[in-house]
Amino acid sequence: MFHWFEQRPFFFAVLVFIFIAFAGIIEVIPDFAKQSRPTVGTKPYSILELTGRHVYIKDSCNACHSQLIRPFKSETDRYGMYSLSGEYAYDRPFLWGSKRTGPDLMRVGNYRTTDWHENHMMAPASVVPGSIMPSYAHQFSNIADVETAYGEAVTVKNVFNTPYDVDLNGDGKVDVPLGTFEEAKAEALREAKVIAADMKNQAVKDAVANGQIPEIVALIAYMNSLK
Repeated sequence: MFHWFEQRPFFFAVLVFIFIAFAGIIEVIPDFAKQSRPTVGTKPYSILELTGRHVYIKDSCNACHSQLIRPFKSETDRYGMYSLSGEYAYDRPFLWGSKRTGPDLMRVGNYRTTDWHENHMMAPASVVPGSIMPSYAHQFSNIADVETAYGEAVTVKNVFNTPYDVDLNGDGKVDVPLGTFEEAKAEALREAKVIAADMKNQAVKDAVANGQIPEIVALIAYMNSLK
């Protein structure tokens, strides 16, 4: 049999390919599936955070900032623990990025505050001298689109089984509530009031007090969630 294969290199190459491919499937796919499961503590975005993620994408923040820390000392020294695939279990789409005009933001919630983000988005160079980032002052007056974020949350819950309205920790409490749109909007407004309390912009404070959520508040909620 082996002599037959030695005389027919094409069939021998096909046989080798089949064996390698089979071994790869057996080894790689189970481990890939395991690593892709949500890491401990990973939760779906709240409606306010998801709304802020939409603002982040709409204003093309991901064009200059990646959300992927590579497993190199130069990266972990600057940005913290390298990224794990399970941390992106509820990200649709992923915002990994391959270009950094600005720093990576995967764990920005660990070292930046609401006050810092407020000043930075209004006048970046006043916080980071020499920054080429433009001002995003429009976010302080634009009202965030909570309805679209709620629609996405309902979709991923039903299509991808994203665990909204679920007790993830087994403590008898729902970790990330969704409910009806009215309930979700009320919860988003409650979270927005906590963030607005740490801000200085009076127009933003007044808007939140009147039941509106400016884009800057939603964006800061999203940035604070990146840990």
